Amino acid sequence: MSEKNREGKRTARERLAVEREKQKAAERRRRTLIVGASVVCVLGLAAVIGIVAANSGKDEDSAKSGPVVAPSGAVGKDSLAIPVGKDDVKATLTVWEDFRCPACKAFETAYRPTIHELTDAGKLRVEYHLATLIDGNMGGSGSRNAANAAACAQGAGKFTAYHDVLYENQPEETDDAFSKNGKLIELAGKVDGLDTPAFRACVEKGTHNSWVVKSNQAFQSGGFGGTPTVLFNGKNIYQDQTMTPAKFKQMVEEANQG
Repeated sequence: MSEKNREGKRTARERLAVEREKQKAAERRRRTLIVGASVVCVLGLAAVIGIVAANSGKDEDSAKSGPVVAPSGAVGKDSLAIPVGKDDVKATLTVWEDFRCPACKAFETAYRPTIHELTDAGKLRVEYHLATLIDGNMGGSGSRNAANAAACAQGAGKFTAYHDVLYENQPEETDDAFSKNGKLIELAGKVDGLDTPAFRACVEKGTHNSWVVKSNQAFQSGGFGGTPTVLFNGKNIYQDQTMTPAKFKQMVEEANQG
């Protein structure tokens, strides 16, 4: 075999090896899409507390000055959870989330159709807890203001639809666009019947700001690693790298049969 042919075969093998490595890397990225994204929104508990105090202490102090007004229908300890779905099902998903968190958006994008299917069928109850991790990390008030607006939407019976709109229109993590009430009201226009004088007043007055602060304090003291934190009947399933929407749906079906 000529030196030229040997070199050609070696080059072909090298190209093939590189391509296989690319495919393996792509597969690893696919499998860890949801779990891997959480790195963006994960901070140690002590770091979260310190950064929140440094970057948004004044904002939270102003929010604490008002009364804690829970949104209508809120449940759980201190009425900090917004429920979606029937009360009497055996499968409950608890979600701690931040509307500015990219990993939360990744989770929502991947699991939203399955969650809607199961809640609509009366097989799953979801309890949403709202946190402001990114405000503390990046500065600003978009996490809090978006959470307040979502609580206002709950009062109008439009939480689920508005919740989805916020994630579908999530700005870049460094862009505090959700701090602007005008933007939050503009997005309400995408939900039929939500943009009303009552909703606008709720958003502009920050009616639920103190409630959001209290919810974030519960997140901080809960020992959670970051957002989203997703618990199924008390078990953290977000950390399970084998979890898929299909596997989650099977877990819900099995829980309801038990």
